[in-house]
Amino acid sequence: MPFRPRTAVSGAILATAAVLLCPAAAAARPAAAPAPPGWSAAPAPGEGATPSAQDRPYFYLEGTPGTVMNDRLSLRNPTGRAVTVRLRGSGAWIAFAAKEVTVPPRTRATVPFTVTVPRDAAPGDHPATLVATAGGRGRGAVGRDTVPVHLRVSGPVLAALTVENVSVRGRGDAAVIRYTLVNRGNTVLTPRLAVRADGLFGPVLRRGIRTLPGRLSPGQSAELTEPWADPPGLDAVEVRLTVTADGGAHGSATTSYTALPRGVVAGPAFLLVAGAGGLVIVRRRRRSRGPGGVRGGGPVRSADGGKRPSERQAADPAAELASTGSGARS
Repeated sequence: MPFRPRTAVSGAILATAAVLLCPAAAAARPAAAPAPPGWSAAPAPGEGATPSAQDRPYFYLEGTPGTVMNDRLSLRNPTGRAVTVRLRGSGAWIAFAAKEVTVPPRTRATVPFTVTVPRDAAPGDHPATLVATAGGRGRGAVGRDTVPVHLRVSGPVLAALTVENVSVRGRGDAAVIRYTLVNRGNTVLTPRLAVRADGLFGPVLRRGIRTLPGRLSPGQSAELTEPWADPPGLDAVEVRLTVTADGGAHGSATTSYTALPRGVVAGPAFLLVAGAGGLVIVRRRRRSRGPGGVRGGGPVRSADGGKRPSERQAADPAAELASTGSGARS
């Protein structure tokens, strides 16, 4: 494949990070892990494109299903010896004009490539990466560089996010909430998370909405954890996770968690918790009643409640037992 030699430029630092940047927040290519100086790969200067050649650290391409888009990758070799570079794309939509290019010393080669959007492609974001690897076959690679490609297929955008597989596991005196986030839409999402947990006696955990690190591409899932440093020692808790993202994405899920102290048998401990919860309910009901155990507005009864002897005996067994004992002593 033909290439055009140009004036040598200063050596570049090899990049090993393939980071997708959204068009709204992309400003510069993130710093990459350092590597030996030598050749480098980057988007070729655009002809009136935005971003310009000076701040074009990634490729941004947008088209409708069935579109074929063209762009160029620039390979720079400021060293004193030739470098053979093998090229590939991370997706099947990308095709290079040449899969392998030899760049002479102190020159730059520009390699065209195409992105063919399938006619049945879903609208939204489709991130990809261009990968350039140098080194002779059988001798091992002497360098690797990557360039992000932000590809967007035009059409209706759907933002959908779900939280799944929520569970709580104790770890010593702490606990860990595990969950899975899934991007069910067709656009890249930056999730936000809120956590709450309620026990038998009220709230035990409240964490407001915060943005999670990282982003989810369409169809991508991520298994995450949420540390819980001070869970209750004995309680029956319902944990709820709520996730949101731009575009109206929203999802939530709950799970139950029974906190038990160490060395306590699960059955009796759970019955103790349940009994304590029942006691709270009974006390609340008693407080809602008026004097004499009768709700306000009810009819006035006689001292014995107007019940038959058998009913009075069943209603007050302690009093009947005292009466029987007194008769036996007389």
